[in-house]
Amino acid sequence: MSRQDFYENCRQNYPTFTYQGYSYNLTDSGIDITFDFSIDGLSEFHPTWSIPRINEISDLNQDLIDEMVFSLGMVELVSYWKIACPPTVVINDRLLSAEQIGWWKKLYFNGLGEFYYTNGIEEDFDDFMQITCNSQKPYAGPVFETTNTVRINGKPKVMVPVGGGKDSVVSIELLKDKSDINCYVINSRGATDATVQVAGLEDKTIYASRTLDKNMLDLNKQGFLNGHTPFSALVAFSSIIAGYLNGINYVALSNESSANESTVADSYVNHQYSKSFEFEADFRHYERAFIGSGVFYFSFLRPLSELQIAMLFSNFKQYHGIFKSCNVGSKQDIWCGHCPKCLFVYIILSPFLSPEELDAIFGKRLFEDETLMEDFDKLCGILPEKPFECVGSRDEVNASITETIRKFASNHMMLPKLLMHYQDQTVVPDISFEKYCQGYSTEHGLNEYFENIIKDALNQNERDN
Repeated sequence: MSRQDFYENCRQNYPTFTYQGYSYNLTDSGIDITFDFSIDGLSEFHPTWSIPRINEISDLNQDLIDEMVFSLGMVELVSYWKIACPPTVVINDRLLSAEQIGWWKKLYFNGLGEFYYTNGIEEDFDDFMQITCNSQKPYAGPVFETTNTVRINGKPKVMVPVGGGKDSVVSIELLKDKSDINCYVINSRGATDATVQVAGLEDKTIYASRTLDKNMLDLNKQGFLNGHTPFSALVAFSSIIAGYLNGINYVALSNESSANESTVADSYVNHQYSKSFEFEADFRHYERAFIGSGVFYFSFLRPLSELQIAMLFSNFKQYHGIFKSCNVGSKQDIWCGHCPKCLFVYIILSPFLSPEELDAIFGKRLFEDETLMEDFDKLCGILPEKPFECVGSRDEVNASITETIRKFASNHMMLPKLLMHYQDQTVVPDISFEKYCQGYSTEHGLNEYFENIIKDALNQNERDN
C-alpha cells in the first residue's frame, strides 16, 4: 500500500482529532503543564511541559497564563495529529475566530510541508484539515501591549534560546555585555550545557523540559504516519511563557536570513519554515492580537547570512571544542561526520578556519569523504533538493566553497576530493564571497538598539580582518 493510500485510509478510519483540554500547576518554582489530546477511536495522548521560574516576579495575570498555555497546546497537537491526519480537529476549550483558525491552519500546512513531501502525500490547504470549536468560551484578547521599544534607562532583559550550535553562541557573545541576558534551553544536552557554562550563564539559564507521550512513539513503531513538524513554533510559544514568568521583555532567536529559502527548489516545502521570517512575523501578529504577553519575539541574527554568522563565530575560539549541530549524533553529543548537517557546518566554516582547526572540531576531513558526494551536491545546488536539515542557502554554500578553493590555491595545497569534484561541475554558479560577508538583509524585526549591536559587530570584524 502506498503512503498516499495509507494516509487516506487513516483519515477515513480516524476522522476526528480532539484537543480535549489542558491543566497546569503554577508555583514559585515554575509551571508544569499537561495537554490532553486524542485521535478518537485510536489513542489518547498526554504530553507535558515544565518551565522553571528563576527570577522572582509577582502580580502574574492568570488569564494571560491560561491563554499562553492553551496556545502552546495548539502547536503541540500537530505532532500527534500527524499520526493519522484526521480531517477534523475539534477544540474543546475555546471558541476561535475565523482569523485564528486560518492562522493555525497556515502554520500546520506549511510546517508539515516536509512531512507531506517525504511521505509522498499530495494534499491541499483547503482540504487537509477543518478546525471546529466545541465551546462558547472566547479567547481573552491581548492582555498587554507587546512592543520592541528599548527604554533608555538600563539594559534590556533578553532571553536567548540555546540549541548547542554556533548561531546561539554568536547571539550570546554579541548580547551579553549589552543586555541583561538569560538563556533558554529545552531538554538540555551536552552542547547546550557546555555553551551556557562557557558563557558563564549557568545561573541565568531557564531549563525547560518537554516530554513526548509514549503512545505516539508506539504508534510510530507500528507504522503510522511520522515526519517533521514545526519545532521552532514550540520554541516561540513556550519562550513567551518563560519570558513572562521570569520578567524578561525580549526573546532573541538566532535564525538567519537564509532560513527563508525552500528546501525543495521552486516549492513551498521548507524544513525551516518555523524559523523563517514569514513565520516570525506571523507569530508576532498573533501574539499581539490574541495574547499580549508583553514579551517581544524576534531573531537577532535575521539580517545576517549563514556565512556572516560563521565569520563571527570563528572568532569565539572558546566554543569551538564544545558546540554541536549534528542531529544524528545529538544523543551522544558528537559530530557524526557522515551527515549533511556536519558537512554544511564544515563547508560554512572552511573559509575562516584552517584544515587543522576543522580537524579539531570534526575529527576528520569531510572534503576527503566521497560518501558525502550526494549531500555535497544537494547543498550547493548541483542537485535540486537540499538536505532536510537546518542549512544555509545554495548560493552562500557556493560562495563558501569557492572561497575555500581560493584559499587552497593561494596556500599551494592540493584540493581534496569533494572540492576537485566541485571544480569539474559546469552547472555551479559563480557566487561572490564578499557579497555574503558584507550583505545585510533589511527584512527583520530588530529595533535600532539591537540593530546597532549587529552593525557594530560587523564593522569590528572588518577592522580586525
